[in-house]
Amino acid sequence: MVVENSNQLEESSDFTYDREAEVKAFDDSKVGVKGLVESGVSKIPRMFYTGKLEISESSASDSKLSIPIVDLKDIHINLARHVEVIDQIRSACHEWGFFQVINHEIPIIVLDEMIDGICRFHEQDADVRKEFYTRDLKKKVSYYSNVHLFNGKGAYWSDTFGFAIAPDPFNPDELPPICR
Repeated sequence: MVVENSNQLEESSDFTYDREAEVKAFDDSKVGVKGLVESGVSKIPRMFYTGKLEISESSASDSKLSIPIVDLKDIHINLARHVEVIDQIRSACHEWGFFQVINHEIPIIVLDEMIDGICRFHEQDADVRKEFYTRDLKKKVSYYSNVHLFNGKGAYWSDTFGFAIAPDPFNPDELPPICR
């Protein structure tokens, strides 16, 4: 089923809800969450519900949590520091799923252009983005929505545009022209 109207993803009663069909229709559309927004969706589709939303006014202000920071300073000249950083990355990935890197020596202009390129990609017409939509893990350049879309209780409200760089980097010609 191709999603032509966001209501196709929203319609369901508690007794007849078919998550598998909703997820398949969403994935087959190849437009991701951005496509839902562009279609004028007025209600979050049920496939995104987890039933775990518990927000209190004090939860954010009382939190002592902070994003893990990984400092790359001296990792190339100090073997012990290199091993320590690898352990920090492993821990941050396991405990948090993300981290901030400092002292990476990548110029700000390069980082800014990467972000601009990703924004330009997502702002393209849906038909152009669809060309890159894939679930093929062997692809070096890919656009998809939700890594674990077909399993788990609720899908994430996110789209991903990614590049595999290790162990073999992608061919620059594989990049969408708007990102070059």
